[in-house]
Amino acid sequence: MNDSRPIRRGPYPELTWPGVLVGYLLGALIALSIGYASLKLGFSIEGSELAAILGFGILRGILGRSSIVENNINQSLASSVNAASSGMVFSLPALFILHYTDFNVPLTVLGCVAGAVLGIAFIIPLRKQMIDFERLPFPGGIAVAAILKSPGAGLHKAWLLVIGALISGLSHGISLAMHWEEIPLGSWIGMPDYMNGVWYLSLMTVGVAFLAGRGGLFFVIGGYVCYWILAPILNAQGLLPTPDQLQEAGTGMARYLQRSLFRPVGIGMLIGGALTGVALALPLMFSAVRSMHHASKTQSAVSRDEMPIRMLYAAVAAAFVVLLIISELSVPNMTFWRGVAMAVLGTLWIWMSGVILSECIGRTNWSPLSGMTLIAITMLIFVSSGLGDRQTVIAAVIVGAAACVAMSQATDLMLDLKTGYLVGATPKKQQIAQFLGAWLGPILIMWLLFWLHKDSPLGGEKYPAPQGQALASVIQGILGGDVPTNKYLAGAGLGALLSASGIGGLGVLVGLGFYLPFNIVLTYTIGTVLRLASDRWKGASFSEDVGIPIAAGLIVGEALVGVGNAVYNVLMAGGGAG
Repeated sequence: MNDSRPIRRGPYPELTWPGVLVGYLLGALIALSIGYASLKLGFSIEGSELAAILGFGILRGILGRSSIVENNINQSLASSVNAASSGMVFSLPALFILHYTDFNVPLTVLGCVAGAVLGIAFIIPLRKQMIDFERLPFPGGIAVAAILKSPGAGLHKAWLLVIGALISGLSHGISLAMHWEEIPLGSWIGMPDYMNGVWYLSLMTVGVAFLAGRGGLFFVIGGYVCYWILAPILNAQGLLPTPDQLQEAGTGMARYLQRSLFRPVGIGMLIGGALTGVALALPLMFSAVRSMHHASKTQSAVSRDEMPIRMLYAAVAAAFVVLLIISELSVPNMTFWRGVAMAVLGTLWIWMSGVILSECIGRTNWSPLSGMTLIAITMLIFVSSGLGDRQTVIAAVIVGAAACVAMSQATDLMLDLKTGYLVGATPKKQQIAQFLGAWLGPILIMWLLFWLHKDSPLGGEKYPAPQGQALASVIQGILGGDVPTNKYLAGAGLGALLSASGIGGLGVLVGLGFYLPFNIVLTYTIGTVLRLASDRWKGASFSEDVGIPIAAGLIVGEALVGVGNAVYNVLMAGGGAG
């Protein structure tokens, strides 16, 4: 039987205009969606899988292109755009929460773009050592490679993702129109107020929980410990306020517990858990130093497909210059030598954090990004002390945000390079795609932060920004603000103990369960139970092929409708994002 299909000769299309343009489109979509979700739920998710799935839908399903390595370029560029979401959402909301919104916005965006580029340049020389020689597993990179290697399944997953997005978007639109944001199921069945049986109407939360899988159990446990164990104990001991006291204070029992007790303890747990995670990662720092040493010795073996080791040295110089400029321009009375100190510290921190986080995510698929950001900004505040409280904070957070984006970009690139290694991509072309996407994310996320803040203040009920709240609390503590120190310290100790258990991120996850409103935890439980049930009775392959694409769609659909609604509200109120 004759096969009339043409025989392909030469390399498959890889770094092409369709791949790049689709990467920009999907990168913008994913960055806005995950940035929105991170402000709501306090943690970020990888965007590479979403980009790979949607890339099949557009490149293969619509444009009829079948190159796996071209779709790999698409997901690399898209995830590069999205890398700014966690980097900026974990840091900059602190300025909004502290009401320091008069910072230099163009300079901050430029600094985050520069940070993204420098993070890529810092980590490129380690590719050969970490992936070719040490063969670090990078579980997230392996998962994306599995999607890229199954074109037929990838197209099917794209349709499932779109269906999930449509369902989630429609559901959230109806919820907003009817003002049905919560269901007081607990009161309907006679549950005491202190047990807080109110469910949050959010398919996005269900989707995030499904993607998190078994790891989400710890987040769920934190919430249930608060309201279904500690709250009943406090009530039995007569330590809760009476209805008359609550009425006099103008609040309800659930809100009182969350604001006065569980949220401060949760913030402390976030801080303690994150710092302990960083401390436990110190052995990886020594491994990273050895990697750098070995990488410098292998430069003669680097092929034309690899960017040279000297890029590291250029990146170090560029990082210092960029951070010095940001330091000098971010506040009017920054002295030259203090700016130099901030630039040196920021440069060292970008390099050190990038290699630590890459080692962490390469071995465990968990990255203590929030902890590294917290430490960086704390150190920068001390370096810039003496400028005045407001100027100190602004300078430290702006430089810290640039460093945070650099860290996020470095870990994202290593994940994508692992994927490229498994599907036969050209490292140099993939690295170019990562550079091409680095500029767009900071612009989009800055726009998102201002629009959402105008719709409802960041750090409030609608957009809690848990990581920003934790950072703002640390800043207030450093500057001598009125903070519940005992609760923060108790939480920090508990978070540190949990993180020292050996389970990556345990203190942070349980701390988020304490910090976030329990209605989010209840809804999150649904996604966790669905994932566990799917894995057990349908099998892991069903979860991967059907459940995960639908869950990803639930995130995208609700997030885009939520962002659109925020823009509409601001426009109707006569405001703007400026």
